Amino acid sequence: MVLNRALAGVSLVARSGEAIGVIGLNGSGKSTLLRVIAGLERPARGTVLARTTPVLLGVNAALLPELTGQQNVRLGCLAMGMSPQEAADAYSDIVELSGLDASIHHPMKTYSSGMGARLKFAIAAAANPRILLIDEALATGDAAFRARSEERMARLRENAGCTFLVSHAAKTIEETCTRAIWLHKGRLVMDGDTASVTRRYREWAAHAAKRQTGKAAEALEDAFGQGHDTAVRVTDLFDPSASPRHVRRG
Repeated sequence: MVLNRALAGVSLVARSGEAIGVIGLNGSGKSTLLRVIAGLERPARGTVLARTTPVLLGVNAALLPELTGQQNVRLGCLAMGMSPQEAADAYSDIVELSGLDASIHHPMKTYSSGMGARLKFAIAAAANPRILLIDEALATGDAAFRARSEERMARLRENAGCTFLVSHAAKTIEETCTRAIWLHKGRLVMDGDTASVTRRYREWAAHAAKRQTGKAAEALEDAFGQGHDTAVRVTDLFDPSASPRHVRRG
């Protein structure tokens, strides 16, 4: 039996103040990586260590469709540990960032997928998490929303936070992130500055789109050659009694 692994041998270190873009085709392991970091999936091998609890914002994040956006804002804020007063204080900022205006009073089931994703991003960002994981949310809005969300991510980084953004789009990664990771079939191809990684990714994607199999394979192999393994050593800065960031089963 062949075991199909979503991720294999991925090792990296994320630091405060970084905005890390995760790029790759569908099925490359991008969303799985975020879910492992968030503690929603347990890796078969390896460990995820984090100083604080990561907040995962995904387009499939659960909000209640029968309730209005306004009601979901309150529930979402409370679920992230905010007090009722903190949730009330954050409300106006969340609505402004989401760009929903009067639609905030309509049931969530009437929203498009883009409207829902924008609201989820605004709710997650309001908690000012130290580690924010974003799965494709920024690809769902118009230019004005993207500008607002990029500004908010910059503020998160200024507060010594760390953000991960998953996207198919190299342009989104370039406009938003300070560092990029390219995954392909569960393997880490490149990890480095945004411009270098996205340039290599575009070169490979262009060949793949034109079905130039040989050139695509050559570009991919060359990109692998530009990368390097990251060795992670746990020091006494970490609390050895702390639980791993993945879920426990059984």
